[in-house]
Amino acid sequence: MAGRIPQHFIDELLARVDIVEVVGSRVALKRSGRESKGCCPFHNEKSPSFYVNPVKQFYHCFGCGAHGTAISFLMEHDHLGFIEAVEELAGRAGLEIPREGPEAGPKDRRDDDLQALMTNVTQHYRSALGEDERARTYLKQRGLTGETVNRFALGFARNSWDDVLNTFGATAAGREALMATGMLIERDAQNARGAGHYDRFRDRVMFPIRDARGRVIGFGGRIIDQGEPKYLNSPETALFHKGRELYGLYEARQALRQVARLMVVEGYMDVVRLSQAGIHYAVATLGTSTTPDHLNRLFRVCNEVVFCFDGDRAGRAAAWRALENALPQARDGRQLKFLFLPDGHDPDTLVGEEGKEAFEARLETAMPLSEYFVQGLLQDIDLDSVDGRAQLAEKAKPLIARVPEGVYRELLLDRLAREVRMPAQRLGQLLGLTHRTDDAGQGGGLVGTQANGFPGGARVATASSGRPARPTLGQSVSPGRGNLVRQAITLLVQHPIAARGVRDGGELDGVERPGVALFLEMVAVLREEQIGTAQLLERFRGREEHPALERLAAAESLVPDATSATNELRDLYARLVLEFGPKQRQDALLTKAADLGLSPEEREELRQLQAKLRPKHPAAS
Repeated sequence: MAGRIPQHFIDELLARVDIVEVVGSRVALKRSGRESKGCCPFHNEKSPSFYVNPVKQFYHCFGCGAHGTAISFLMEHDHLGFIEAVEELAGRAGLEIPREGPEAGPKDRRDDDLQALMTNVTQHYRSALGEDERARTYLKQRGLTGETVNRFALGFARNSWDDVLNTFGATAAGREALMATGMLIERDAQNARGAGHYDRFRDRVMFPIRDARGRVIGFGGRIIDQGEPKYLNSPETALFHKGRELYGLYEARQALRQVARLMVVEGYMDVVRLSQAGIHYAVATLGTSTTPDHLNRLFRVCNEVVFCFDGDRAGRAAAWRALENALPQARDGRQLKFLFLPDGHDPDTLVGEEGKEAFEARLETAMPLSEYFVQGLLQDIDLDSVDGRAQLAEKAKPLIARVPEGVYRELLLDRLAREVRMPAQRLGQLLGLTHRTDDAGQGGGLVGTQANGFPGGARVATASSGRPARPTLGQSVSPGRGNLVRQAITLLVQHPIAARGVRDGGELDGVERPGVALFLEMVAVLREEQIGTAQLLERFRGREEHPALERLAAAESLVPDATSATNELRDLYARLVLEFGPKQRQDALLTKAADLGLSPEEREELRQLQAKLRPKHPAAS
């Protein structure tokens, strides 16, 4: 969908959903006073240190420090993007997501209409399957149970040129929508039957392809008897993009609380049959090679991806194409493996023959990318000759260059160097993949360092892991009482209603002290709208201040309730005005007096400020 999701909808959504229910659907929680606790899903632990606060609508782990709102939880736990997480919560709450901006209205309504049509077509195919004995017999012969057929919403396209056309295309608008979803093909005007349309799918078992929210966006159709093509997929449409979607990914995430690994197979039936056997982490590309977009989606869900191919020539060719596309995704912390099945078998037949345990045992023998990479390059190369080893290095050079700089690339280069019989550092230099070490011992290696830019041009420290440390607000915001501004911001984050203790913030306008502008912005938001901690944090998502504000939300509250927080913030604000307001104005007037001169009113204002700020000396005794 196009258009931006309006902020007021995010506020309403977070007010509607209960974070305890959202987290509790994925983590076992128990009540602990006013909160709920459980074992953290983001790191291994035996004693619960993960708490969910229903008042703040916020979670925090005291073990690993993970924290955030319901949106943050779905983004981290389910590896969703922000939009997908909002869509997931909206589906839970039964809310339609509005859009705003120049591209919002008509296109969004159009997409919604197409989604509704695809839902209706799916149900039509399912009904047709229930009425067709031949199609049901075919699925039984393929070893599928009724439960599996229902879980994957399998259906049947009747052997008719106009079944879907007649059912959903009685009007011009209906035919246009069917064309937009790829369900119809336009007949050539020169055809003997004349211009018109006909059904794309006929006499096929239908596999609905679902997006991250479970909405049908396209279909794959498998011919029952003889015929070509054996599999037919929906074309590219406004809803469906082959190079991005993966069949079975939605079902995998529904079946598994945590997805530790994903296995990429070649066919729809492979995914369905493996799932029926209890192997719920198989997905399939949709008639295309594995693309970079596919890999990005896979690695957003888990850190281990296994490519499973037939052991024949075609399977190995497909595996090498997958490897070439996977190289830019091969980086520290990720595992890419390749599994080749015995000749004459695909995952569907093999799991049916030997069962889940034996099939999963094969997965443990899958070749790491590094090993398959070297073995693939070694084809038809004589390593006993200098020429052969040089040829190996040259073949590998453009491929290794596609791997991101880091430990993984160094290890891959080291593995290749063993075959070339040359030190890895020297080989990297000759191939132009590493730099020579200078006289000071600097440089060299493959892991470069560079300045990390964040909004405002701030330089950010780099953690020992090599990843940028989280941006902070410097000394202006961190857990604990700290200075007056930090205390005031903490109160607003933990008790947003306390903003009513501030009149309007005008006395601090123009004060250029760390954190004051942020404090005034928060006050303005909270005085205008009554929102809670979670909604307030989402207002700052994507901004430099967001991580620090999350840490303040996770910190232990030093104020027992909203009333106390309001009173304390009122006192803090008065102290801030006393400390910053008059002094800041006096300095500004003194600067103006030196540069431009003051008006009579400004001179009087300066006199009063100086009198107010003049130190009070005790009377002499």
